[in-house]
Amino acid sequence: MSEQEVIERTVTPLTASSLAGKLRACGLAEGQTVLVHMAMSRLGWVVGGAQAAILALLAAVGDSGTIMMVTDSSQNTDPAEWQNPPVPDAWWQTIRDELPAYDPRITPTRGMGVVPELFRTWPGTVRSAHPAFSLAALGPKAKYLVADHALEEFAGEQSPLGRLYEIDGHVLLLGVPHWNNTSLHLAEFRAHWPGKRHVRAGCAMLVKGQRRWVTYETLYADPDDFMALGDDFDRAHNIAVHRIGEAEVRFFRQRLAVDFGVGWIEQHRDAGTAQ
Repeated sequence: MSEQEVIERTVTPLTASSLAGKLRACGLAEGQTVLVHMAMSRLGWVVGGAQAAILALLAAVGDSGTIMMVTDSSQNTDPAEWQNPPVPDAWWQTIRDELPAYDPRITPTRGMGVVPELFRTWPGTVRSAHPAFSLAALGPKAKYLVADHALEEFAGEQSPLGRLYEIDGHVLLLGVPHWNNTSLHLAEFRAHWPGKRHVRAGCAMLVKGQRRWVTYETLYADPDDFMALGDDFDRAHNIAVHRIGEAEVRFFRQRLAVDFGVGWIEQHRDAGTAQ
């Protein structure tokens, strides 16, 4: 959606202060730790854009709260697996040999939107060490959340998602559906179903200060059924759907979604899923 289209669809523009108030009305409160997934365009036109959105989120949880976002750099993966878009086979080895190593300070996000890209550079924000599937956080619990992000567990126990579960944090879906609910990948790591499998992945990273192409084993994650899972979760737990602008807003405890997701996946997936 172009900015002109957003303007034409907006009756009254949001500001950092008005958005913070609306977020509190959806359940955000002082001291919470919240993993945020959002689509700016669904909010309507915001005075100050991504900067105002981040200020609103920080205001909603206050100085004692922590905000976390997904800051994936999916360009730092094996080019043999690229689909959007794919690249010629003849390029693969050059990419593996020359792709810059992941640096949490400067490696950009890819396909995450303007808010996470700005958030990763926000003063005081810390970013996890996973070279392809990082998360960034800001607030008193930020360092704990992003520490020791295991290469093999992009969304497992030793990841910021696992840490968020430990401290009973929250998830905010702001203008995005459960397909974007990254915490459901933690449910995949925990669940058992006949088709569960691991794959070999690759990335460029620093090893003892030297750039290396590193391969590793990780879960084959498949969000194709996350919409159906999310719909059932909403019904089972009576998740309220609020609205800010044209954005549907869901706010809930992460543990509820992960625990529900484990049972749902084990019940609904079979050997034909995630192949």
